[in-house]
Order: sequence, then C-alpha cells, then structure tokens
Amino acid sequence: MAYQWDSSLETGYDKVDNQHKQLVAALNAIIEASRNGKGSDEIFKTLDFLTGYTIMHFADEEKLQIKYDYPDYLIHKRYHDEFKVTVGELTRRLVKEGPSEEMVNTVTTAIGDWLLNHIKGDDFRMAAYVKAKDLEQE
Repeated sequence: MAYQWDSSLETGYDKVDNQHKQLVAALNAIIEASRNGKGSDEIFKTLDFLTGYTIMHFADEEKLQIKYDYPDYLIHKRYHDEFKVTVGELTRRLVKEGPSEEMVNTVTTAIGDWLLNHIKGDDFRMAAYVKAKDLEQE
C-alpha cells in the first residue's frame, strides 16, 4: 500500500508540510523498492534516509514548539521520542529477518499509519496553536 499526499495532510506551515511530503515520499520509495525487487541495499539505504530525516524533522518541529511556548510540547516530544524507539525496533527487526515483502509491509505500514495519524492529530493541533500565536504577534 502506497501513501498518498493530499491537501488533508497540510498543516499550513510550508517547512513542516514539505518535510512531511519528503517523509511520505521516502516511505513510498521503500515500498516501491521492495515491490520492484531492487534489493536490500536500496531498501536499507532508503530506510536510513527516512530515519535520519524523521529525526531532523522532529527536531525542527520541537524548535518551533519551543519558540512559541507550545503548551503540549512535552507530550508532543514524548510521542516523537517513542516513535524513534519504535522505528529503531522495526529497523532492527527488518535487518534480522530480512527485507521480505511481508516484513517491508509490516515496517512501512507501522511507520506510515503512525505518521499520518500524527500529522492529522498532534501536528494539526500544534500548527493551529502556532498560527494563532503568529496572528497575535502581528
């Protein structure tokens, strides 16, 4: 199952939205590499990119939350931290079990579903708060 970016995922913050698009694209690249038999090197290379990009993206979001004194910052950060652990566990499992189509599907579904739910829930709430703060400062 590939993930589709559409306007329902837009938070209204270009930098955040562009990073989310990159995360979805990387996730889809892993799925495509698996489906097209591109081999474990391509799958792991793309998964490494996805993992690193996710960490950078979370740091950017957290800086934005600190800048605007977001009241749910600690909760949001905890979600990020827990997800980083989950991705690490999934990656280790993928390395151990090998990148079979079934295992790649397990990993990409877990990451993709979490990401889309996080965007539509936690990130939307954070973006609405930050936008309101921006309007107050104008």
